[in-house]
Amino acid sequence: MNAPTKTPRADVEIVTLGCRLNAYESEAMRALASEAALSNAVIVNTCAVTGEAVRQARQAIRRARRERPHAEIIVTGCAAQIEPHTFAAMPEVSRVIGNAEKMRAESFSGAHERVAVSDIMAVRETAHHLIDGFSERTRAYVQVQNGCDHRCTFCIIPYGRGNSRSAPAGDVVEQIKRLSVNGVPEVVLTGVDLTSWGSDLPGAPALGALVARILTHAPDLPMLRLSSLDAIEMDEQLFELVTQHERVAPYLHLSLQHGDDMILKRMKRRHSRAQAITLCARLKAARPEIALGADLIAGFPTETETRFENTLSLIDACGLSFVHAFPFSPREGTPAARMPQVDRRLVKTRAARLREAGAAALHRHLDAWVGREADALIERAGFGRLADFTGVVPPPLEGEGVRGWGATDAPRPISITPTPPPSRGRGRDVRLRFTSHDGAHLIGVPA
Repeated sequence: MNAPTKTPRADVEIVTLGCRLNAYESEAMRALASEAALSNAVIVNTCAVTGEAVRQARQAIRRARRERPHAEIIVTGCAAQIEPHTFAAMPEVSRVIGNAEKMRAESFSGAHERVAVSDIMAVRETAHHLIDGFSERTRAYVQVQNGCDHRCTFCIIPYGRGNSRSAPAGDVVEQIKRLSVNGVPEVVLTGVDLTSWGSDLPGAPALGALVARILTHAPDLPMLRLSSLDAIEMDEQLFELVTQHERVAPYLHLSLQHGDDMILKRMKRRHSRAQAITLCARLKAARPEIALGADLIAGFPTETETRFENTLSLIDACGLSFVHAFPFSPREGTPAARMPQVDRRLVKTRAARLREAGAAALHRHLDAWVGREADALIERAGFGRLADFTGVVPPPLEGEGVRGWGATDAPRPISITPTPPPSRGRGRDVRLRFTSHDGAHLIGVPA
């Protein structure tokens, strides 16, 4: 069913930790809790990706109890799914519900057992409300897949999300058609392991088939964007659409994780360094304007200086513009936590070096845009993005430092009256000329 539209109660607060997917599901829970007439409650939607994430969840629960001493505190999310009794043992917690249960209105109504967490591996369907698309200012996110069949040695998430399951293509297309007719200028396809979409559906269609169907049957949608992809699972139809179709955003974020073959094997990744470099080269050759981003981990167990240097050099070898660099953090319950660990001080130092290299790559990407023009989709007052995901801000006031304004995350209203093409419908496209950048964003003026 579609997520209900009943107005949420003001006394029900949702604390969201972790990934963007949790944020979307929190919006669904807000409506489901309203449908169930839940009142005077705090729902804590937890993350389990690292031990630190679990610690932060416990902190959030204690803070919620201090701030709302008489409220019911309901804990859910991946950490609650994986460690339900850890949270049930906290005196602040009223109830613990699992990732499947949190998507049902009845879980928030009436009296229930204190711990309601089912076997997530037994879940076979993606809840329909997860493909309803939640709008974040100018774009809508449509989750087409959940769970993961892979078992990377550093990752606990499959035990919180379950095995991979796909939303039917027809349901996805119908939802995107509704969004585009309502004037949404951009839709982002999301999932825990997006490129595994379709593997559990009749005929096992690949993600490229879904993208082709969306582009054909939702012709009013100006832009389709893809969230993080597993590089080794990109099918040829998807490659062709990403590189040749103007309504597919010229930006891909790849789940690369490392640049050394031995570490990739110990991570139980399914691609090699050479395969990652080859894919990126093919993408850029076929669509020169495409920008690439990637997740990279520093300090994985057994990582030597030479193996770390292979990750550093991967940024240039793949021509990355956006780097999400993470220090490895052992997660109890994963094989990587039992491997020989790198000294934590060294892990932090390497992560900082990786971030520096990523910042230099972004700087080069921004340099290449200075002096050029492009349309920016305005996301909020004073901030927009190009189709290749580059952030854009208006110029600073006289005497104001560019870097200082860009870093405050409190941009001034952009003083531009856009005249968008009819296809964008909402007036959020603005033609800009880029005069400079602040190391993180382009500085644009009306073209």
